[in-house]
Amino acid sequence: MNEKYIANAQYFKALSEPNRLLIIDMLSCGDLCACMILENFNITQPTLSHHMKILCDCKLVNWRKEGKWTYYSLNDEIVHQFRSFLEVLTTTKEDCICHELSCEVKCE
Repeated sequence: MNEKYIANAQYFKALSEPNRLLIIDMLSCGDLCACMILENFNITQPTLSHHMKILCDCKLVNWRKEGKWTYYSLNDEIVHQFRSFLEVLTTTKEDCICHELSCEVKCE
């Protein structure tokens, strides 16, 4: 399987949970402290930490410590790469993988 599919599958997996999608949406407006994110959910701090770990592990989200506070932000480079992959994935193109399939496979 092509490595670009394997590499990008991790982002789909991380984003397959509604709370994580909401967190990404919240971070699209800029950096947020974990406490500010938590205020918008009816979840515990350990649950938020779990969601943030998943988003940070796949590098969609960056984190930094300032004193006792943890701040999160979108990783603009990774988000841009993922957005570009999604655009290519969902549009017709000359070198599309479907051209490699035989008619019998496409028509079944």
